[in-house]
Amino acid sequence: MAELNHLIVWSKDKQASAKFLADILGVPVGEPWGHFVPVRLSNGVAMDFLDADSVSAQHYAFLVGDAEFDAAFARLQSRGVPYYADPARQQRGEINHHWGGRGVYFEDPDGHVLELITKPYGKLEELTR
Repeated sequence: MAELNHLIVWSKDKQASAKFLADILGVPVGEPWGHFVPVRLSNGVAMDFLDADSVSAQHYAFLVGDAEFDAAFARLQSRGVPYYADPARQQRGEINHHWGGRGVYFEDPDGHVLELITKPYGKLEELTR
């Protein structure tokens, strides 16, 4: 079975964007590799940040444990990063409790919508608010 190994994240300032994500997740920024600045996740996937003249916002979701969520959420709040309970970003200052877990959406410096969840998505009919 194939595994995701890495993905490229287009950014206007690869160093700043990599640092933002790494700081929120509580992981180190990797050493630059070629044109990329990597942020490696616990499952081995690398998010390779690359400078680009133009950036289209993407969505990246991170499954984290409860303690990791608490720490990352505290970092969001201490930095004054706006956060939302929903991907449309209508429920500002709230988190969700989908599938019995917790989730939050926020934007990185390039407008990518990042999501932290403590439970993987399940069946839509089992969604809890």
